[in-house]
Amino acid sequence: MSPELILSVFILYTLIIFSIAWFTSRKADNQSFFIGNNKSPWFIVAYGMIGASLSGVTFISVPGWVGTTGFSYMVIVFGYVFGYLVISLVLLPMYYRLRLTSIYTYLDGRFGGVTYKTGASFFLLSRIIGASFRMFLVVSILQTFVMDHFGVPFWVTVVAFILLIEGYTMKGGIKTIIWTDTLQTTFMLLAVLVSVFIILQHMDTSLTDMIATVCGSDLSTIIVTDAGSKENVVKLFFSGMFITIVMTGLDQDMMQKNLSCRNIGDAQKNMTALSLILVPVNLMFLFLGAVLYLYAAEMAIPLPVSTDQLFPLISFDYLGVVAGVVFIIGLISAAYSSADSALTALTTSFSIDILGLPKKYGHDENLLKKKRYYVHFLMAVIIIFAIISFRIINNQAVIAQLFTFAGYTYGPLLGLYAFGMFTGYKVHDRLVPLVAVLSPVISYFFGEYAGHIFPGYQVGFELLIVNGALTFLGLFFIKKLKTT
Repeated sequence: MSPELILSVFILYTLIIFSIAWFTSRKADNQSFFIGNNKSPWFIVAYGMIGASLSGVTFISVPGWVGTTGFSYMVIVFGYVFGYLVISLVLLPMYYRLRLTSIYTYLDGRFGGVTYKTGASFFLLSRIIGASFRMFLVVSILQTFVMDHFGVPFWVTVVAFILLIEGYTMKGGIKTIIWTDTLQTTFMLLAVLVSVFIILQHMDTSLTDMIATVCGSDLSTIIVTDAGSKENVVKLFFSGMFITIVMTGLDQDMMQKNLSCRNIGDAQKNMTALSLILVPVNLMFLFLGAVLYLYAAEMAIPLPVSTDQLFPLISFDYLGVVAGVVFIIGLISAAYSSADSALTALTTSFSIDILGLPKKYGHDENLLKKKRYYVHFLMAVIIIFAIISFRIINNQAVIAQLFTFAGYTYGPLLGLYAFGMFTGYKVHDRLVPLVAVLSPVISYFFGEYAGHIFPGYQVGFELLIVNGALTFLGLFFIKKLKTT
């Protein structure tokens, strides 16, 4: 597939996104940007959040991951379902009761200003790193298969990509993203289905026969009972549950869309629908991964060093023009879906939690909008520098990098919210940053040396739970004697 064709598809798709953005951002104000004026239909939010939840990481990394971990990722997905249940029944009612725009405002009322800033700062760090990892993956693919052909430097590709996202999200924010995500989710899922269909044609086999082949192979292994393994079923289930609680329920990016729904009932419907839909959708991505490996084996295709390169390699070099176009559309959809909402959430949190712009300029709609534009551009610049920096550390599957890092940065948020909601204690507000920093540091050393302390034990995504528990324990040590 020629780089010129890939670039043309990218430009055409981007024009469609800008058209939707223009239509949805008309008459948009600051409340449109932050919470969509609380008018978002729940079923549109739920469907669009599929794309945001999956992102380019799932689109690329999960199929490639099948070669080393089989279908064990499904155990994490089952944990997701229970995590969404916690969000729906515990967190969403609290957010709506307190009428929050930024969910970290809760920490201000519960513990104090220093804790509030600490929680928001950890989110900002987490989301900047997480979003940058996701976008780095996509930009790297575009760079390898398109921009290198034209002699365009990597940093130019990054700047152009982020500025495009900046352009269509700056005015409408959440009000725009709710609708662009719907389109992007559709194209992402279609890309997977069409890719599988094309591979089946090339292998001259039916879907039924392929399902039987996958089920009979080692690639479809779901349950791992080895207690020391990273893929142990119990570890993965609870890791998936807590990953969802923190990376959705305690994440401004994902919750901002829920808070744009008309009421708490609609938001809970959204969460329930999303949790159920994600099970077959993730299974579909894993099935695609198995099909890719079986196709590579049959055609004697050398496997790439990085498993993230498997899907694009086969799509571009072995399946023909249609498969290449389908892949690039799915990839762009996945990238835009996660990147646009991340940029909006970062702008919201920094504007409200760190700068307090609505309190300072809320009486002046135009001035608040102007300040928000400045923050939006600043967040874009930070992400650009982060993506460029990450190019030198891409030494493992991106999804593993993302979740591992989230274990360090989201852990303190898990501990803060758990302590706030399930105890009545106040804490010494000024000491909270110390606890929030020490917990990830201790968790890091636990991850590095647990195998020496407990021979054979491998630390996986459960590091998030350990980190949250350490934060909870640290808050207990700095509690005040009187309860709330």
